[in-house]
Amino acid sequence: MTPITDILPAPALPRWERLAATAALAALSIAVTALCIWSAWYGSITALVLRSTFFSLMVAAGLIVVASERPGWLRPVIYALAAGVLIPGPYLWVNYLSIVRSGGIASELDVALFVVCTASVLVLARYLIGWVMVGLGVAALAYAFFGDMIPGTYGHAGYSLSRVTSNLFLRTEGLFGLPMGVAVQYILLFSLLGTLLLKTGLGQVFVDLAHAATGRVQGGPALTAVVSSTMFSSINGSAVAGVVTTGTFTIPLMKRTGYRPKVAGAIEAAASSAGQIMPPVMGAAAFLMAEITQTPYATIAAAALIPALLYVFALLVGVREEAGKYDLGRADPSEIPALKDVLLKRGHLLIPLVGLIVFLAMGYTPSAAAVLCLATTLVVSVFGKATRIGPVGLVAVMMETVKNVLPIVAAVGIAGMLIGVLTLTGMALKLSSLILTAGAGSLLLTLLLTMVASFVLGLGMPTSAAYLLLAILIAPALEQFGLPVIAAHMFIFYYGLLSAITPPVALAAYAGASIAGAEPNETAMESIRLGFVKVVAPFLFVYAPELLLIGTPGNIALATVAAFAGTFAAGTALTGWMIRPLTAAHRAGFVAVAALETVALVMPVGGAVSLGAEVAGLALLGAVVMVLRRTA
Repeated sequence: MTPITDILPAPALPRWERLAATAALAALSIAVTALCIWSAWYGSITALVLRSTFFSLMVAAGLIVVASERPGWLRPVIYALAAGVLIPGPYLWVNYLSIVRSGGIASELDVALFVVCTASVLVLARYLIGWVMVGLGVAALAYAFFGDMIPGTYGHAGYSLSRVTSNLFLRTEGLFGLPMGVAVQYILLFSLLGTLLLKTGLGQVFVDLAHAATGRVQGGPALTAVVSSTMFSSINGSAVAGVVTTGTFTIPLMKRTGYRPKVAGAIEAAASSAGQIMPPVMGAAAFLMAEITQTPYATIAAAALIPALLYVFALLVGVREEAGKYDLGRADPSEIPALKDVLLKRGHLLIPLVGLIVFLAMGYTPSAAAVLCLATTLVVSVFGKATRIGPVGLVAVMMETVKNVLPIVAAVGIAGMLIGVLTLTGMALKLSSLILTAGAGSLLLTLLLTMVASFVLGLGMPTSAAYLLLAILIAPALEQFGLPVIAAHMFIFYYGLLSAITPPVALAAYAGASIAGAEPNETAMESIRLGFVKVVAPFLFVYAPELLLIGTPGNIALATVAAFAGTFAAGTALTGWMIRPLTAAHRAGFVAVAALETVALVMPVGGAVSLGAEVAGLALLGAVVMVLRRTA
């Protein structure tokens, strides 16, 4: 457990200032946690009041964190900004009825508070995310103020500061819009649950369970990495956090059994990226998607399952065949824990995760289920001395959670401003029209353009922020082709995440490379090879929405079989080994299988062409495997 005094790593600060900043962060963390839990359980706080209060508390906490790391004159300036941004939430709480009666017309004080909020969120985004989000926020405001200077279709009459304040500050259409609502209702609560679970030792339980189940197989340490990192990051929601946590154990283990450093780092990076697409949490993007598309959370989580399992399946195939190709060893039996011992000693730590599924099945809202799971985790942690979390430890968990969520809050604040400006100016409809025009009416071309745009916007952004921007800017254009709403949003979601393992950013791959002692870009390229499903799956489920559980049970089963067969064949062809090294003819056979199964998914599933291609692909796959077995 990280001591509270170490949560702000600012050794250059005077001791009194560091203690004061830590105390302020602790107080704000407790307050915002209480606010979110109260709202989730009782739900009695008006949206504008709830979101603005959450914004004030979180941004003030974030500015304290930022200020503690800044030198010289900047520090007191940012502290002052943190004090100023604490005002808007209570102000709107007290004056809410007056604002409603006035029709949301902004006063001079409203304008001043809006300026403080805008400056605060831009500063927070600058230091926690980078200039990209700041640039988007500034561009949105500039467009609102100076759109009258743009001629033609994309211009507008221009809006005053008072009118912009009215829309972006006094209504739930700007800073305190839907994105901020998702942050307060879901993101902080589930991040708190994930942090609390991991503090109880659940991460090590995942590693031990995976190691016990796979350690005795050839390439077992890599299989352990895939399984444990997927489970860990599905709760944590961060690919990089998964790498630096489970990777410190799995990467050295893989290297000891013979995996090349770049491959060991790549396996961990690709596996940790799986958690962002694996239900139930999916880096909190599942909750954003549910709110934006007005689709039940359970439907989103169910739709994400088959593509996520395909990705993990491809990783398992890739690492197992890599072990066979290079005749790698197995883990030392003395290092492999007994599955029974792990479950008996620490299996109770899994109860909150089981509880989450049960509570959702019982009809609780996701936020209420998260509150119940938090209480369950605290109860379960009491049964082991090593897992027990006292009051001080609980405050530390709250502070760490707030720190982890700050980049998302900065991102959703600016995204809310962007949505507000697009709505105010009518630019949202114009952007969709622009994308459709560029795509020349072709679904495939529009998908390719969307893929590139999604990848670029996703560079270096938090998962939720990347998806949120893409959902605002791009998804409406895809929906106009008649695609199912979930398919359109899943498409942009997948490509927004791809930057975690692809240069030039590849944060997860670079983190894996640093632990493995490998060259970063080589590790990233290996990550792409292993995680190729994340590149091709979006196109498959756009053309075959059955992979998102949209369709009849029979067609869903046909699409699932075709997808897994094609994934196995493509992964084997890329690795170049199955039972024995593949010849050019064997690889060609597997490529042909992958192509046939792709045709089966691209053509209408269940139709004559699709069925014929699927059967032919399965028959060819069986024939190639039989030949390999006979000649082994």
